[in-house]
Amino acid sequence: MPTVQLDTPIEFVKGVGPQRADFLRAELGIHTAGDLIEHVPFRYEDRSRFVQVAEIQSDAAAIQLQGVITKVAEVPSKRGKRIVAQFQDATGALELVWFKGGRWIVAQLPVNQQVVVFGKPARFGGKWNIAHPEVERLDTFQTRKGLGLQPVYSTTEKLTNRGLSSAGIARLIRTVLGQNQFEIPETLPPHLLAELQMPSRDAAFRTVHSPPDAPTADKARNRLKFEELLYLQLLLVRKKQVATVGQPGVRFTAVGERFNAFYSDHLPFELTGAQKRVMREIRADTNTGWHMNRLLQGDVGSGKTVVSLLTALLAIDNGFQACVMAPTEILATQHYLGFKELLAQMDVRVELLTGSVKTADRKPILEGLASGEVHILVGTHALIEPGVKFKALGLAVIDEQHRFGVQQRAKLWAKGKPPPHVLVMTATPIPRTLAMTAYGDLDVSVIDELPPGRKPIRTVHRTDAARLRVQQFIADEIALGRQVYVVYPLIEESATLDHKDLMDGYESLSRRFPVPDYRLSIVHGRMRPEDKELEMRRFAEGQAQILVATTVIEVGVNVPNASVMVIESAERFGLAQLHQLRGRVGRGAEQSYCILMTKDELSKDAALRMETMCRTNDGFEIAEVDLQLRGPGDLMGTQQSGVPDLKMADLMRDREVLTAARYIASRVLEEDPGLEQPQHAILNRELKRVAAGRPDWSRIS
Repeated sequence: MPTVQLDTPIEFVKGVGPQRADFLRAELGIHTAGDLIEHVPFRYEDRSRFVQVAEIQSDAAAIQLQGVITKVAEVPSKRGKRIVAQFQDATGALELVWFKGGRWIVAQLPVNQQVVVFGKPARFGGKWNIAHPEVERLDTFQTRKGLGLQPVYSTTEKLTNRGLSSAGIARLIRTVLGQNQFEIPETLPPHLLAELQMPSRDAAFRTVHSPPDAPTADKARNRLKFEELLYLQLLLVRKKQVATVGQPGVRFTAVGERFNAFYSDHLPFELTGAQKRVMREIRADTNTGWHMNRLLQGDVGSGKTVVSLLTALLAIDNGFQACVMAPTEILATQHYLGFKELLAQMDVRVELLTGSVKTADRKPILEGLASGEVHILVGTHALIEPGVKFKALGLAVIDEQHRFGVQQRAKLWAKGKPPPHVLVMTATPIPRTLAMTAYGDLDVSVIDELPPGRKPIRTVHRTDAARLRVQQFIADEIALGRQVYVVYPLIEESATLDHKDLMDGYESLSRRFPVPDYRLSIVHGRMRPEDKELEMRRFAEGQAQILVATTVIEVGVNVPNASVMVIESAERFGLAQLHQLRGRVGRGAEQSYCILMTKDELSKDAALRMETMCRTNDGFEIAEVDLQLRGPGDLMGTQQSGVPDLKMADLMRDREVLTAARYIASRVLEEDPGLEQPQHAILNRELKRVAAGRPDWSRIS
């Protein structure tokens, strides 16, 4: 039989065949022998110790026995036939029982031969038995290296019923690795392996599947994780080179009259140290002659908008225009009004372009853009329409970029020749490990200070039993002249979910806070945009004391007088969303509060979310917990961000390996951007192979 290679279809591996191959493809995504080798164990069991039947304890965990199977029989039962095998050693006997997979099991059981049995014992009818144990001939067991640690592979019930339990998968892998001429090609250059003291790829896989001890297994796994993360980082760093150093950009050489006048005479507060640091980073980027592609992270209220305005003034002073694209009309309007207020005393023309701007009002805006008279254009998706033409676009600011699709961002990028500098802003704090992956092609700036005078928001967790006290607290805050948000996860009552809904809540609050003493506004996603705007405006102008809303207010409303955020059915929200909602308050000088209302019984994850919110206001700490709970794909949206499905590595647990991979990738591409040097031939070949299997990511992340 010819030697199986990595690309050999899985059905041609000895012991598989067409039927099992179909299940391996469907259940585990194993299509080739290479996929099988890459199906690494998720843990190991210490199989160095044997017990005898007479030594079995009633509370025993999985045990290992050595003895003989003397008889195998099919026994009828109410649920069909089960397989019962009689096992004995020198001290006693027990039964081995299988309820499924009859013919596969019978064919594999060696009768009257020395075997090794592994499984969890149970007592039934006064006798010991082991259900669905692993059974292996003793001579096969003894021929393997690493008798101490035995690999445990993920599998499924369908595969187990066809003889492909963890032990069955292990047998297939040993079959492939045991061939005389089988070798796994190397994917890392020899000089890197020597520098990092890592084993070859072939040795790493053989060790992972059959380790002599735990430290050696860890070293082999880290080598495989490093390789996976290195090629991911090479892709991202190269993409960053293309988008920045490889892409000529406009140059902001001067810090001019408008920037200096605004900074000296019209900035209503002193910039924080973090804001000043970020401005220095942006200033350096925009003066290189290459394209800037920078991610600006900062909690709600940390001052990202002022940084974007200062950067826009930098562009204007150098003869360019700037635009700000926001995901919603409410948020775009907020940016527009904020810019207009700050620039009221200055000769800077700011315009707003959204879907609801009438045709007659659009004409002067578009003419001003084409002539260069409009300096800053703020808007929504309307900015990327074909008719929107800039005279000289030098800066594109994208707020909450994850809400825009790849094509939309690329269209905005194409509005300038050469392309404008890009400043991407997000109020969703991203853990550093995830930022290195999801945004690995962007430079990252972080505003990690709140403006002076802001008091940390106090967050408490309450259940329905405390509802009357919460309502009294709301009344007390309103009596002090403050305003309150009450947020619900649902618009209408659901027959399947036991949670407060917005309409029911609005009616209940209307009874507790009646007109004319109180005024309530209501906002949800099914309202017409103009009605939503009207209700938001009433609240923002202080005409309503309570805003009852769904999460449409997550971004886009700035009311410094609002001091209380009540989140109903808070267990229904993710951490990132809870943190965003909390950020709607705490924008003034007064003490603000966030009240998380939940039912009495919470799941473990929901309880952890409540505890985290009450313990910290640090968005980055919250993001770390969110990443642990939800995983990177859920957190960022894999399709938009390019977070990969990692086979070996874990972004949370393998931070050190990720950091090393990032460092090596950056160093290699700095030395040899095209990977043309002979020592990088392997990297060049493998990078092309890896890139061919990945989606074509946007040039603007």
